[in-house]
Amino acid sequence: MSTTESLQSATVSTKANVYFDGKCVSHSLTLADGSKKSVGVILPSTLTFSTGAPEIMEGTGGRCEYLLSGSSEWVASGAGEKFSVPGKSSFQIRVSGEPYSYICHFG
Repeated sequence: MSTTESLQSATVSTKANVYFDGKCVSHSLTLADGSKKSVGVILPSTLTFSTGAPEIMEGTGGRCEYLLSGSSEWVASGAGEKFSVPGKSSFQIRVSGEPYSYICHFG
């Protein structure tokens, strides 16, 4: 799979979204077509996120493992790979070693 290298024509929020005492930091983007995304990094840790809208997590660097709500199996994912999280749900993400960078596609 290929990794998204850049996002064109985006409005970027300069205020960082800082979660879990700085273990996850992202910036919100709105593209010209109105779609919303965030780009960020997760430092080594195991974190639990809740979703409002459905999300697609696209790895752009590093590796992670994720566990979707209702599942008992951790799944590995890395740069160039994507995984989907249903809306109104949650998932755990586990990063060990180098940080995991990502683009989160909403909706």
